[in-house]
Amino acid sequence: MQEQPKLKDLLEFPCTFTYKVMGYAKPELPDLVLEVIQRHAPGNYSPSITPSGKGTYNAISVTITATSIEQVEILYKELSDIEIVRVVL
Repeated sequence: MQEQPKLKDLLEFPCTFTYKVMGYAKPELPDLVLEVIQRHAPGNYSPSITPSGKGTYNAISVTITATSIEQVEILYKELSDIEIVRVVL
C-alpha cells in the first residue's frame, strides 16, 4: 500500500496558503481569526466571509504567505482553539 504524501512534502515554502475557518456567525469571528493569523503571519488581509444557508455559521477564508510547515501547523491549531470556531480547513 502506498503511503499518502504528507502536507509538508506537498508544499514548497514560501507559498500561498488559504485557511477556511468555519465558526458561529458572531460579529467577532473575523477579528478573532485575523488576530491569530497576524500573530504568526503579519500582513494586510481582507478575509472573505460566506454565511451558511441558514446563517448559523460563517466561513472565513484568509490567504497567507506561509514560510514553514511549523507556521502552517501552529495556525491550524490556534485557529481551531478559538472557542466559536467549529472547523478549520
